[in-house]
Amino acid sequence: MERPAAALSAPVSGSRRDRLDAALRLRRNWQQLGQFCLVGAIGYVINVFGVYRPLVHAGVHFLAAATCSFLVAVTSNYVLNRFWTFRAHRAGVGAQGMRFFVVSLVSLGANLAVLDLLVASGAGKLVGQAIAIVLVTPLNFVGNKLWSFRRR
Repeated sequence: MERPAAALSAPVSGSRRDRLDAALRLRRNWQQLGQFCLVGAIGYVINVFGVYRPLVHAGVHFLAAATCSFLVAVTSNYVLNRFWTFRAHRAGVGAQGMRFFVVSLVSLGANLAVLDLLVASGAGKLVGQAIAIVLVTPLNFVGNKLWSFRRR
């Protein structure tokens, strides 16, 4: 049976492993992850096909293009996550938006590092960006769940 008050960010007595096990058993956490991934998929389309690919094809360096596409996609992701994925956790738009942006910047840093490594290893720029986004998604979700949209 689920504990309604328990969540990834809610205190659960016991060890860190017990808290993690409790969080992994909560259906709501998995639903939020699914919603977060759907929002991320929309952001991905905006990021890669709406901004990144056109910039790369226009001759913009792939890391600069990834940064620009990130800024456009993060805005869309914030709005969708605030009003859909984490709607029950909304707080002040400014403070929450700033936390979301900080988590997104950390994720961008990880994304750029992975992208650079993949491209240097011979992956194509578009394939590398797709793989990098997928690999960084768990970091982004946990950061936003535990900090940007944490329960008060």
